[in-house]
Order: sequence, then structure tokens, then C-alpha cells
Amino acid sequence: MTMSSIDLLEIAAAVIALLIAIIGHEIMHGWVAYKYGDNTAKDQGRLTINPLTHIDPVGSVLVPLMTYFLPMLLGAASGFIFGWAKPVPVNTHTVIRNGGYNGAMQVSLAGIAYNIFLATLSSVILLSLAQPTEADGIGYLFFYLLIMKLLLINVILAVFNLLPIPSFDGAHFLIYLSLKYRISKVAEFFAKAEPYGMIVIIIILVTPLKIPLVIWPIETVLHLLLH
Repeated sequence: MTMSSIDLLEIAAAVIALLIAIIGHEIMHGWVAYKYGDNTAKDQGRLTINPLTHIDPVGSVLVPLMTYFLPMLLGAASGFIFGWAKPVPVNTHTVIRNGGYNGAMQVSLAGIAYNIFLATLSSVILLSLAQPTEADGIGYLFFYLLIMKLLLINVILAVFNLLPIPSFDGAHFLIYLSLKYRISKVAEFFAKAEPYGMIVIIIILVTPLKIPLVIWPIETVLHLLLH
């Protein structure tokens, strides 16, 4: 496997786009919680854009490398890049005390809202750009690749996090929604299933389940944003 200059530019764009997507996602959780009186993330210095405070060795380094390069090593096209940052700490009790379950649901969806906004903004910019040619400089090519990766990665993150899988934002939203309407069995189910969330994700990714649950939603959102 040889690396051309374009390959290196694409990897660099993907890494930067991933960091922008996952760090902003986590900061938004903490920022919305802060609006409801929870100072936990702010007091721990986690509302900063400094990537060093957010990088998770597994989610921000190992998993992105595996999801991108493993398919290439197996002879397939490069995979999509996926990962996560260190979760921003949130005191849910404070949020619920000040904002009720609606506040907790807003905190749960804040990161997804950020990713959807960034994907939408990226699509608008991308549609206004001309396809890069050999006559264009390396700066323009890199910017074009960065916007493409921002669009793709933010859509992927939004789709994944909307899945009602334990420890994902979609599951957190359903927990607080069920508690709001006093359907405690839903919250109890997710609490018991939380240790198995990663196992569920792996099963989805290595089985045909990924097609209806992940690939089709990603393709649908990308189609909507680019047409």
C-alpha cells in the first residue's frame, strides 16, 4: 500500500474533520448542561476547544485508524472514519432539577444537533465549490477534501448517535423521555443493557444489520443534503 500526496491530504483532512466533529459534539453536551446550571464540565476545563483535553486513546486514535485502514489492508476500499472523544461530564441531577426531563433530553441531543448543523453547513459550502482540478493549488484541494470529510463524518456521527443503543445519545434521550411520561420500564431496560452497548455496535457493524440501520440512513441523509 503506497501513499500518494493526495492520500496523505485526504487522511489529514479526515483526521482534522473527525476532531472537529467529535470534540464539538462533546462540548455541546457540556455547554447545554451549563445553561441548565451544571458547572461540572466548565469546572473541569472541558468546555475548551483544546483537543488534548478531549482525545480518548481508543475512541480518538485506535478506532479511527482501524475503521479507516483495516478495509484497505484487507484489499477493500478505504473505510469510513469513525470515533469519539472523552465524554464531557454532566451532572444529570442538576440539569433535571433546573430544566426537568426536557432539559435532560436537550443535553442528550445537543451533540447530534451540532453534528447535523455542521453537516448541513458543510453541504452548503460543498455545493458552492467547484471540483478541484490539476490547475488548483494544494490549499484548495485540501479545503475541498476537508469540507467533504466534515460532511461525511458528521452525518455518520449523527446517525450512529441517534441509534437507541445503550450509552448512545439516542438511548439517553429515550430514557429521559420515558421518565418524563413515567414509563420506568424503558429506563430500567437501558440501565440493565448499558454494559452491552459496545457488543451491540460490533454485532451491527459485522452483520447485514448495518445496511438498514447504518448505511441506508447515512446514504439517505447525504442524498437530502446534496440534492
